[in-house]
Amino acid sequence: MWPFRRTENNSGKLIPDPVGVVLVLGVLASLVVGLATAPRAGRPAARAAGSRAVGLIYVDGVITGGESAAGLFGASTGSDSVLAQLKEAREDPGVKAVVLRINSPGGSAPAAQEIGDEIERLRKAGKLVVASMGDVAASGGYWIAAMSDRIIAEPATLTGSIGVIMQLTNMQNFYGKIGFSYETFKSGPHKDMGSSVRPVSPEERAIFQSMIDDIYGQFVNVVAQGRNMPVERVRAIADGRVFTGRQAKTAGLVDELGNFNYALDRAATLAGLGKDYEVREFGKLTPIERLLNQLAGAASLRLPFAAGSVPAAPGPAGLYLLFVPPAMQ
Repeated sequence: MWPFRRTENNSGKLIPDPVGVVLVLGVLASLVVGLATAPRAGRPAARAAGSRAVGLIYVDGVITGGESAAGLFGASTGSDSVLAQLKEAREDPGVKAVVLRINSPGGSAPAAQEIGDEIERLRKAGKLVVASMGDVAASGGYWIAAMSDRIIAEPATLTGSIGVIMQLTNMQNFYGKIGFSYETFKSGPHKDMGSSVRPVSPEERAIFQSMIDDIYGQFVNVVAQGRNMPVERVRAIADGRVFTGRQAKTAGLVDELGNFNYALDRAATLAGLGKDYEVREFGKLTPIERLLNQLAGAASLRLPFAAGSVPAAPGPAGLYLLFVPPAMQ
């Protein structure tokens, strides 16, 4: 079986075929070189280098705190990485506008909030910000988009899902069946709130719900201010429902319908750059990261209705993903 061959005495043993091994290594080397030199998938070629640039920042996968990561199960966007990219774009005098390419079902509420705060600083520095929605820009992904000057989506983009969720697991019955016991020593009555070894008390349930309500109110205010909509109108549609891009435009959550290239051209036009501009990408992926993202394929969050769990996120997959991290125990 190539790239192996049988021994000369046909004993049945397989040994590597030197020619085959060389060919395989050559193909792998070509793949690595191609990944290292090829532009990111979907990234337009740079146009007219100089001080007339549109910055480009990607928000892919689950939004988390810390650094962005790429793995076999999909990518995640870390708030620390995006903050650094936004800061770099803000301090770059040649960048007149920034396009945020969002393809995310959401993620951590504090992480989305951090990114939103930095987008506001970018806008205050005089940079125009356009959100370009890909397959999905929901919940925490929409929180980020709402902070921009303009939102552009495809008619079939899945967006909205304005809301907050926290999910806890009660493993008490399961632990009892397998004979697992657990003892807790704590400094106060609520230090082990959300523990999997006991039910949530009514008082703790009220505490958790107050946290959800507080963050939900913050989310609603972000949308109301970003979209210039009355809070009451936002609350009427902020029940966790998901919209298509076309439905979102009718509801006032999206400004225009168009693809990625249209968003870049629109940002350049709004910033007064015309058609002669450079696309300056921040946070470029390394060749290994590109390879991991390609291997992830359908396992990534680009298929939002796929069954299964979201890696790196404490909760099941879904478009409602704006979660509150479980309490520390």
